[in-house]
Amino acid sequence: MLVLHEGVVTEVGPLAAEQQLLVDVPGRGPRAATADTALVGHCEVGDTVVVNTQAADLALGSGGFDVVHVNLTRGLGGEGLAGAHVMKLNYSSLQHAVLPVEDGSDRLPPAKPVGVCFLHGQLAPFAWAVAQGRAGTKLGYVQGSGGALPGGHSRTVIELREQGLLAGTITAGASYGGEAEAITLAGGLAHGIGELGWDAAVVAPGPGIIGSGSRLGHGGMAALDAAHTALALGCPVVVAPRMSNGDERDRHQGCSHHTQTVLDLLLAPVSVGAPRGAGDTITRGCGHSVVELDVDLAGYGASGLPGTTMGRSIDDDPLFFGAALAGGALLASQLDLAS
Repeated sequence: MLVLHEGVVTEVGPLAAEQQLLVDVPGRGPRAATADTALVGHCEVGDTVVVNTQAADLALGSGGFDVVHVNLTRGLGGEGLAGAHVMKLNYSSLQHAVLPVEDGSDRLPPAKPVGVCFLHGQLAPFAWAVAQGRAGTKLGYVQGSGGALPGGHSRTVIELREQGLLAGTITAGASYGGEAEAITLAGGLAHGIGELGWDAAVVAPGPGIIGSGSRLGHGGMAALDAAHTALALGCPVVVAPRMSNGDERDRHQGCSHHTQTVLDLLLAPVSVGAPRGAGDTITRGCGHSVVELDVDLAGYGASGLPGTTMGRSIDDDPLFFGAALAGGALLASQLDLAS
């Protein structure tokens, strides 16, 4: 069963796609909470809300906060989006209708490069490196599964859009709340690089990652689906590997087991970017091309874009950021070849 509790809003943050709150839950004290305003509306001080407390109760490092399930004071009059007819989160209590991009065209997209990331934390260095390698690139972001589902949950995406490092965002599959909605990852990619004219796309999960520590039971497996989908559409694929020299867990040292597993299971070759001197730890799988590149860690660090991953800074874990930068640089070089 859902772990739901009633509480009263005592503090509210600025109205945004994700509104930060403080909710007084009887017997549990004041608790940080977030409201997805596109789904449940905005909250004001004094509102009675029902919050899902399970993530915070489990002390999860990612997503460890309460989430507003419904605002009992002002959230019961929603009418939905006019003309919307395709459900997301269907058959759950948060099901809602959207206008899918697939209503427009059935044309397959042109063969433009698609980047694949394993963690949301790779998105900013990847996009920055693309812009450094080929200024003016229209890079679009398709959010898939593997992490957070709400598209408005990422402050990183907002910042990248404001700086012009992302040309747009589409939430695909179970993900929702982006600037456009796609029923499938294939539909999202086809719309972005076909109808919207993106020069390239990057697919990554939303913030946070789910995992069990096993070879197959982790959110990074979404990268396998993303790479296969892009390849099936005829698009060259560039993988930004998850790498680390700061993570204390052995399975993520060097090339993470998340990346190794996906490369082992891929049914066709892809290109993999790696910082200079770090490619030897990456599996070649079924003939993948591992390309080592020089990366500008200092330049990225000075950019003001997010510079931490799971509490570790660029100095603490340079390989993590270097691998994401290498992926973006490699994608930029693919654009040069295609132009």
